[in-house]
Amino acid sequence: MAGHAYALPAPGKRIQVEVLNGTRRAGLARTATRALRRRGVDVVFFGSGPRTDSTQILVRRGEPGLGRDVAQALGAGRVAIAPDTLRRVDVTVLLGEDWRPQLEVRP
Repeated sequence: MAGHAYALPAPGKRIQVEVLNGTRRAGLARTATRALRRRGVDVVFFGSGPRTDSTQILVRRGEPGLGRDVAQALGAGRVAIAPDTLRRVDVTVLLGEDWRPQLEVRP
C-alpha cells in the first residue's frame, strides 16, 4: 500500500517476530528491528538474548516457511524449528556475531 513508511504484508501473511541480540554490540537488536520492519515484518519485541556466534531464525509456531521469509528479509540466519508455546511470537531471531546490517547508501 502506497504512503506507508514500511512495507505492509498481505493480511494472511503477517509474521510476528521477536529479535534478540546475542552479541556484545549494543543496539544491534534495534537495528535489525528497523531492517525487518522496513520489509513488512511485524517485530513485537526486541532485546538481549543468549550469546551466539551465528544468527539463528527459530520458528516457534506456524509453518517453516515463516522462518525462511524472515531469514530472507534479514539477509542472514539459519532456520530451525523450535516450538515454544509460552512465547507469543511466530519466529525468534537470535542475532549472532556474523550478522552485519546493510547500510543504506544515499547520494
